[in-house]
Amino acid sequence: METAASRLYNRLVIIIPYAWLLLFFLAPFFIVFRISLSTTAIAIPPYEPVFSLADGWSAFWSKVATFSFDNYSYLIDDPLYFNAYLSSVTIAAVSTFLMLLIAYPIAYGMAQAPRGIRPTLLMLVILPFWTSFLIRVYSWIAILKPEGLLNQLLLSLHMIDSPLIILNTTTAVYIGIVYSYLPFMVLPLYSALEKMDGTLIEAAQDLGCTPIQAFWRVTFPLSIPGVIAGCMLVFIPAVGEFVIPDLLGGSQTLMIGKTLWNEFNANRDWPVSSAVATILLMILVIPIVFFQNAQAKAEERGR
Repeated sequence: METAASRLYNRLVIIIPYAWLLLFFLAPFFIVFRISLSTTAIAIPPYEPVFSLADGWSAFWSKVATFSFDNYSYLIDDPLYFNAYLSSVTIAAVSTFLMLLIAYPIAYGMAQAPRGIRPTLLMLVILPFWTSFLIRVYSWIAILKPEGLLNQLLLSLHMIDSPLIILNTTTAVYIGIVYSYLPFMVLPLYSALEKMDGTLIEAAQDLGCTPIQAFWRVTFPLSIPGVIAGCMLVFIPAVGEFVIPDLLGGSQTLMIGKTLWNEFNANRDWPVSSAVATILLMILVIPIVFFQNAQAKAEERGR
């Protein structure tokens, strides 16, 4: 029979995550959305609020009809923002695909390695997190600049006649994103592959499958939850990335993170920057919902 203590515990298990989301997700989002409906003003902070909860709910509902979506109309009319969103999604998608191509063999090799050395291999994947993210990005400047380590190596090997221009290009942004987020792709893939039953591969080969056929018919389908989890973990933050395109991409790289920073700090246009952030969040909700649906379907198939 269920006791009062167990009922309280079951309710807390449900309430605490929702309270966490309410406090650290919905509340900040509501603040940003509120600013996006405001107008720019020469003040501190530099906007004129359209409503304040301090005035009470009656005052709030009286001002609902006066809400202005001019900031969102401005984003639609200016092609700069559309191009920034499109460029961010494209760079994030290509980077995610490149990371998947690199991370899958790494994770597969880790899962197939003897159990005694798997913790060491796992530590090597996590090792970059022990160094500051900013320092790691700055190190790529020293590697990729015209007089950097990469060009010096290629020149010494006589593979090139003149230094390559990699820094301050989109290629440098791809390198920075792939390097920085690669562990987030490797770890979910390793988790999925490490749990796989090896006897399934043996059964497939006994039934006539070649090793390659067994991989595509058994191993890869079973690792799809890890593939989806890894792709979501790297795609979502890569879309809003600011540090890497700012340091490695230069002024010519157009990504929504840099645009958002310029609007917020350089132009001091908080309402427009809040509208940019709100639309960015709406764009990222789509892959999150896709990931949740894919997980639910995977769990149903597992049953």
